[in-house]
Amino acid sequence: MSSAQSQTFPPSTEGLTHRLVPSPAGRVHLVEQGEGPLVLLVHGFPESWYSWRHQLPALAAAGYRAVAVDVRGYGRSSRPADVSAYRMLDLVEDGVAVVRALGEETAVVVGHDWGATVAAHSALVRPDVFRAVGLLSVPYTPPGGPRPGEVFAGMGGDEEFYVSYFQEPGRAEAEIEPDVRGWLAGFYAALSADTMPGPDAPDPHFVSRGGRLRDRFPAVAGTPGAPGARLPAWLDERDLDVYAAEFERTGLTGALNRYRAMDRDWEDLTPRFAGAPVRQPSLFVGGALDASTRWLAAAIEAFPDTLPGLRSSHILDGCGHWVQQERPDEVNGILTDWLDALGD
Repeated sequence: MSSAQSQTFPPSTEGLTHRLVPSPAGRVHLVEQGEGPLVLLVHGFPESWYSWRHQLPALAAAGYRAVAVDVRGYGRSSRPADVSAYRMLDLVEDGVAVVRALGEETAVVVGHDWGATVAAHSALVRPDVFRAVGLLSVPYTPPGGPRPGEVFAGMGGDEEFYVSYFQEPGRAEAEIEPDVRGWLAGFYAALSADTMPGPDAPDPHFVSRGGRLRDRFPAVAGTPGAPGARLPAWLDERDLDVYAAEFERTGLTGALNRYRAMDRDWEDLTPRFAGAPVRQPSLFVGGALDASTRWLAAAIEAFPDTLPGLRSSHILDGCGHWVQQERPDEVNGILTDWLDALGD
C-alpha cells in the first residue's frame, strides 16, 4: 500500500515505503526505510509519521531499519470512537503489533512529545520487546501521584491550562477544524524557538476564560493583518500542507482523545507501576527554550533514579519543542551515536 497515491509528499520523502499492518484497533500505517536493527519512531501532537522525515533517511544510511508510525487516531491508522481506546496500554500494544508484523522480536523505540511518553511506557510495560528507549522533548515521569485531571484543573488560576482545554470533548475541535491549516501553523510557531512569543507575552499554553487557545498564537505567514509574519524556519509551506491535509481529512478527535484518556492511564498503570523506573538503555534530548524542559526540570533531575540506564542526555541551546525538526542534523547525530553504542 502506498499512501503517496492519495497525497503528494515533498521530494525529501522519496524512497520511503508506506504500508498498513494489523493492530489491536485494526491497522497501523507506517513508513519505513533501511535495513538493520529496528528503530520504531513515535510522533506527538499534532503531528504524524512525517515529523520523522529527516530521521528516516539518516537512520537508514547509518545501518538501521527506521520505521515511523501514524499513532492510533492519526493519519491512516485506525481511529476508534471510544476515548478508552486511546489509553496508554493500548498504544503500547500497537507498538508491539508493529514489531511483530515486521517480523522482529525486539526494537529500539524513540518518541517525541506524546510519543516520548508512549515510548517510555512501552519500555516500562514491555521490556521483552523494547530493548532501549529514546525520549525527545518530554522526560519520563513514573506512573503514580495525584490523578492527572485534578492536577491540570488546578493549574492556571484565572486561566485554563491547555490540557484541560483539550480534555473537554468537542471543544478544541470547534476551534481548530474550521481552519486547520491556520491553527496548526500558529500552534507550531508558538512552540518554535524562532517564532515563539516573548517572555512578556501571554503564555500560549493557557486559555483565557471564555477564550481560545489560538488567541495567544503568534502571527504567522498568511495571517490577515500580519503581512511580515513568517513560518518557523523548520516548517515550509509544503510541510504545513502535508500536516494540514491529514487533519483536514481525519479531523482532530482521534488525536485529542490521547489527552482525554489520561485519567484512564492513571487507573491502569498506578497499581502496578507506581514510581517504577525504566531500566533499559535510554536517551533524552530536549530544547532549552521548550516549556516541557522548564516545567519538568525536576523529572530531568530525577533521571538517575527514574532512568538508571540513561547513556546520553542533551539540552539543545536555542531550540524549542519540535527538536527533531528544528535541529535535524544535530538530533540525527545524537541518535545514531547512541544507537551505535547500543550494539545489535
